[in-house]
Amino acid sequence: MTYTNQDLQQLLETIVKLRGHNGCPWDKKQTPLSLVKYLEAETVELVSAITNDDAENTCEELGDVLYILIMVSICNKERDAFGFSDVIQQVNEKLIRRHPHVFAGTTYKDEADLERQWREIKAREKQK
Repeated sequence: MTYTNQDLQQLLETIVKLRGHNGCPWDKKQTPLSLVKYLEAETVELVSAITNDDAENTCEELGDVLYILIMVSICNKERDAFGFSDVIQQVNEKLIRRHPHVFAGTTYKDEADLERQWREIKAREKQK
């Protein structure tokens, strides 16, 4: 699989332009809260596409959900809360932390043991 940062960068730049001075009035007025209804609707459409094993529609709906997620991140960046790169970094760190059997050489006996480890790690995270 090949993923390029250029593809992601182009999408981020497109969305920033949509929210910019000469951008789209609709995009410019959106807030994280105003985007919730669209996120809910697009997520339902994505689940439907996946459930129907419709690859073409799944691809489209994933794009729609990704767009909204990036919009929420950009809105938060504009108010100095966090940005999309913070989201990426946090989820990557979480995935590594919650999968010590892949990244830290931890062993497990079976799937139940693996789930127990995951629950313990998640509980420790919530205590911080």
